[in-house]
Amino acid sequence: MRMTDHDASFLYSETASSPMHGCAISVVEGEVSFDKIFEHLAARIHLVPRYRQRLVFVPMNIAHGKWVDDPEFDLANHVKQYTLSDEVNTVEEAIPEILELNEQLLDRSRSLWMMYVVEGIPGQTLLLSLNHHAMIDGVSGVDISVVLMDLEPEAAQPPAPEEPWNPKPLPTQPELWTEALTHNFETMMKAARFRPQDSLRERLLQRGTEVMNRFMTEPVITAPWNAGQVSAKRHLAYTEYGFSDFREVRRALGGTINDIVLTVVSESAARYLEEHNQQSNNRYFRLMCPVSVRREDEGGSLGNRVSAMYPVLPAWPMAINERLDIVIEETERLKANREPQALELMMESSPYVPPIAMAQTLLVGTPFDPTALASRFPPPVLPNPGLLPPLIGFNFTCTNVPGVQVPLYIAGHKVLHTFGTLMLSGNLGFGVAVLSYDQRLYFNFTSDQRLMPDVELMRSGVDDAFSELLELARSHSAQATA
Repeated sequence: MRMTDHDASFLYSETASSPMHGCAISVVEGEVSFDKIFEHLAARIHLVPRYRQRLVFVPMNIAHGKWVDDPEFDLANHVKQYTLSDEVNTVEEAIPEILELNEQLLDRSRSLWMMYVVEGIPGQTLLLSLNHHAMIDGVSGVDISVVLMDLEPEAAQPPAPEEPWNPKPLPTQPELWTEALTHNFETMMKAARFRPQDSLRERLLQRGTEVMNRFMTEPVITAPWNAGQVSAKRHLAYTEYGFSDFREVRRALGGTINDIVLTVVSESAARYLEEHNQQSNNRYFRLMCPVSVRREDEGGSLGNRVSAMYPVLPAWPMAINERLDIVIEETERLKANREPQALELMMESSPYVPPIAMAQTLLVGTPFDPTALASRFPPPVLPNPGLLPPLIGFNFTCTNVPGVQVPLYIAGHKVLHTFGTLMLSGNLGFGVAVLSYDQRLYFNFTSDQRLMPDVELMRSGVDDAFSELLELARSHSAQATA
C-alpha cells in the first residue's frame, strides 16, 4: 500500500529537531516484568498488520514510499526494556528522563513504532509508545491500543493466526520503479479528469481558499513560544479532570466538551501573555484544531483521516463566561461554514506535488541528515520587547482525541493513566493534546524548552480557568433549582 500525500507529508516534514512521531505514556498498576508485557504483545502483534510492515522507497523518490511486509521483522527491535535512574521514584520525576527517548528519530529501515517498558517506579510500570504520524493519526492510535490491550484483567488470549506469518520478499528496485511509474500515470489521468461535480463542491473549494487566505490577510499575535525555531528538547506538563465535571459545565453553560477545552486553554494562553508582559489588547490567537473526517466504514483503518478548523480567539484575559460565549460563537460559525470539510476537499484537490521534489528529506535520520546541524545549534530566539511582529499562520495546536471510557489492561494489569506529548515543529514551540480515558480528561502541555521554559504556568492557568468555569456552572445550577 502506497502512502497518501497526507501521510507522506509527515515523513517529508520531519527533521532532527522535529520528530514526527506521537508519544503516549501509560501508567500501569504494579511492577510488571518486561517478559510478561513482551509475551502479551507477541500474542497480539498479528492483529495489527501495519506493525509488521516497513516503508520501501522508490529510486529518486518518483513516488511516495510503499508499506510492505518486513521479512526481517523482530518484535525485540520494537519493544525494549528501560530502567530509570536510581533517584527517580515517581511518574512526575520519570517524565523528563523518558522524554529523552522520545527525542530520537524512529528508524526508517524498520516499522515506524517503538514501545519502551519503563521500570524503576515503586508499585508502577510505565509504557512509552512511539508511533510515526505517517502511519497513524490520533483516532487510529486509540484503535490500536484497544487491540493490543484487554478490556478485563483476566481476558483470554486472542486466537492464534490460522497460518504462520509468511512475509513476501522486499520488492526489487526495478519493481518499485515500474509500480511507481504506473501509479504516477494513473494519478495524472485522475487529475486531468477532475472537474467540480456540483455547486456545493465549488463553494467548498472557494471556502477552503478563503480560510487559507485569511492566514495572510489577518495575521495574529506572535506569542513568545512562536519567537524562534524549535529545538529537539521537549518538556511535558499535565493535569487531569473528571469527565463528569466537564459534562456539568456543558449542561449548565452550554457548548460542547471541545468548546470548554478551547475556552480554558485559550484563557490560560492569554493569561500567560499577560504574565510575560506581552501587549495583547485587541490582538487574537489562531489555533489549529484537528478534526477527524474518518467515516464509520473506515473504523480500524490506519493512516491519517484528519482535517482542521482554525478558531480565532481573543489573546487578552477576560471573564471566563465571556470567553466561553465567544468560543461557542466561533466554533458554531466554523461548523456552519463547513470549514473542516472545505479544507479536506481543498487538500484532496490541490495540485499534485511530485515526490521527487521531496527526495532530499529522505536523508533525515541518516549520516547525511541536512537537518542535524540545525538541531545541534538552533537559531536564536527573538527577544520579547512586549510586542512582537504579527504572525502569519497559527499559534499552537489544540487537539482533543476521544479515547476509551472503560479501563484497559495489559498482561492482567490495569492502565491507570495515559499522558502524551504533541509534535512540535517550525515556530510552534507549544501545543496541547487532550486525551480522554476511563472517564477522565488528561490535558498534556508540550513545549520546546527554549521557547517556553515555564510550561507549568500554562498548566496552572488551565486549572484556574476551569475552576472558575466549574464554580460558575454550579452557581447557575443552584440558581435554577432554587
